[in-house]
Amino acid sequence: MKRLLLLAALLFMGAAGAQTYPARPIRIIVPFTPGSATDVMGRIVSERLNAAWGQPVIVDNRPGAGGTIGIRETARAEPDGYTLVLVSSGHAVNHVLYKDLGYDSLNDLSAVAMLGSLPSVLIVPPSLGVSSVRELVAMLKAKPGQLNYATAGVGSGAHVSIEKFNVATGVKALHVPLKGTPPILSETMAGRIQYAFVPAVSGMGPIKDGKVKALAVSTGKRVAALPEVPTLGEAGFPGGESTFWLALLAPAKTSPAIVGQINAEVRRALQSAEVKERLAKLGTEAMSMSPAESDAFIRREHGELGKIMLDAGLTPQ
Repeated sequence: MKRLLLLAALLFMGAAGAQTYPARPIRIIVPFTPGSATDVMGRIVSERLNAAWGQPVIVDNRPGAGGTIGIRETARAEPDGYTLVLVSSGHAVNHVLYKDLGYDSLNDLSAVAMLGSLPSVLIVPPSLGVSSVRELVAMLKAKPGQLNYATAGVGSGAHVSIEKFNVATGVKALHVPLKGTPPILSETMAGRIQYAFVPAVSGMGPIKDGKVKALAVSTGKRVAALPEVPTLGEAGFPGGESTFWLALLAPAKTSPAIVGQINAEVRRALQSAEVKERLAKLGTEAMSMSPAESDAFIRREHGELGKIMLDAGLTPQ
């Protein structure tokens, strides 16, 4: 009887907390640089939540270490719904790549909502002199370990995409971890990086300006804004296809009622005509899932993408 009364009290407290939430500003930590695809998505969502709740929803960029710095800060925050983190698909492999994360990827964070999936695009500098994925792979195989590829840091979504590509094509090259998508683009434009994956939304401008060359998109279908760029499957390497996804997480033990409230508002935002139009321009596909569905999805990726990084021969730092 006492246990039933305690459970009822906890449920009542959670419901009461949800009724008064949010009562002050909410912080969404984006563990990557301003201008990155994760940052762009974070700002779209924060604007909608701000409008819906009448409370400031602040995007706080905390880049570094493949996103783990910002994720660690969230995992250690009070589980009250006022500190959230926007992670990319790289979150699912950090447990393979880092000896001591300072948090447990699956047990110290609660899935709140999936936001969307973004196609990435394989880019090279025009000076490299290749015009197709096959030509790039041939060059890499002719010069094993001599060319460079960049990512937005060890364990970032860009890192996951490119290691899957490297495993599928059987190439070896030197990894240059950078602090985000903007430096990847600038280093590739300068010819100091020979190939990289960047979110299509971030790469469209430099691609259309001829500053970098697009060889393929990472997903199974072409991107409407880059209709002339083939998929990796069309280019002959379907095993290298990957999806860059984004998810909103909260500290573990955050009230299910508050998590459910945030999830409902995020899904409402993703279904609005304005956001749909903005996402379409970015080549982004919304992912509308419940907290339980989001958790199941992330756990699957944790296992599957983690195996890809192990197959790539990567060892913890």
